[in-house]
Amino acid sequence: MEFDSRKYQRLRESMVKNQIEARGITDPSVLSAMRRVPRHMFVSEALMDQAYADHPLPIGEQQTISQPYIVAHMTQALQVDSEDRVLEIGTGSGYQAAVLAEIVYRVYTIEKKRNLYIRARKIFDQLKYMNVVTSYSDGTMGWREESPFDAILVTAGAPEVPKTLVNQLAMGGRMVIPVGNSFSQELIKLYRDEKGIHQTRLGGCRFVKLVGEHGWGEE
Repeated sequence: MEFDSRKYQRLRESMVKNQIEARGITDPSVLSAMRRVPRHMFVSEALMDQAYADHPLPIGEQQTISQPYIVAHMTQALQVDSEDRVLEIGTGSGYQAAVLAEIVYRVYTIEKKRNLYIRARKIFDQLKYMNVVTSYSDGTMGWREESPFDAILVTAGAPEVPKTLVNQLAMGGRMVIPVGNSFSQELIKLYRDEKGIHQTRLGGCRFVKLVGEHGWGEE
């Protein structure tokens, strides 16, 4: 299969211009990554023509690939650069990890649902994202062996910020996580410095539940 026809390039450019830049995303590295990652490769063949539309799409297992703007918004909020090591909780389709992989040194991504984990790993290999390291495990536990991380991105809604993840942030590290109930959340950004952990609110959002020992508990 051809990964990147001219049709998809045009759709992607339109997505960046009309959905992302138009809503105030200005980080050049984020805009460049969103222009490069073939989002249509991360959905089923039946949904490829909808991949660049302004809404989330189902990916199976009662999970979704996030709306393009939300991916850009969360990535910009992380303030990552080419030397950063980033932990992602909730691989899902793999799209968010691929966007990060275009920017940072290495992405460590954890998925709890086996079918999604296997599918995403195949896509990373197919698209040659060799700086993405995957794990099939409970993301709320983090990845202690590879910590500390320069940034942590959580792509599912938590009832509260898991301390296990906060403890794996490096000094100067940032975390972006949706926190709230099972119906709606608020995006929270955390920053760690010598004085402790600081929080900033980034606005309302809606994600699937973060399931795990330090999330909503086992389903």
